[in-house]
Amino acid sequence: MVDESVILPPKGFWENAKGDYVRVEKIQDIDKARDKVVKKLIRNAEKTQSILATVKDDAFDEIAQFLQLSASKYGIKLGGEKGNVTLLSYDGRYKVQRTIAEHIHFDERLQIAKHMIDECIQRWQKGSNHNIQVLINDAFQVDKEGKVSTSRILGLRKHKMNDPEWDKAMEAIADSIQVSGSKSYVRFYERDKHGKYIAISLDIASVEGAA
Repeated sequence: MVDESVILPPKGFWENAKGDYVRVEKIQDIDKARDKVVKKLIRNAEKTQSILATVKDDAFDEIAQFLQLSASKYGIKLGGEKGNVTLLSYDGRYKVQRTIAEHIHFDERLQIAKHMIDECIQRWQKGSNHNIQVLINDAFQVDKEGKVSTSRILGLRKHKMNDPEWDKAMEAIADSIQVSGSKSYVRFYERDKHGKYIAISLDIASVEGAA
């Protein structure tokens, strides 16, 4: 979008990338042509972005209205945008999915859980499963931003170790989970001749051109 706070150069001048004003007659024709192409493409991109934003908003509204219509058949009134949902066309050719991904992080109780898990491993010593130790170490590895893998941490809770301390550690992990927000997505699919649903991409980088 155009930044209305931008100060336009004086008449007969263009502003270059360094912020200097240059007389139009001193600018090479190829530079003018390049500027024209770039600005035309940017205008097209901004228009497309606006269309996509409308498509996205309309999709969420249409899905919400349909869910309410479906719920009304059972005398239920739905409140707010909750849960993932998949809608299929009658012939099954088209599929629309709404997914809501929660942003999860862990508070200080994750470190308490790690301490209890370490104590479990120390007690188990020789009798412990080496694969479990590797799994635990991998789960608590941090990335470049110092964050642990949410899926790996939560995956630890699937393992039953028949140990009260382990159970307490898993409880601490559950208590440490904090939801800091959520993001909603809508995706569109069409079924091909092999019965596989192919995403209708709205990412310009992956869209095939007509040429």
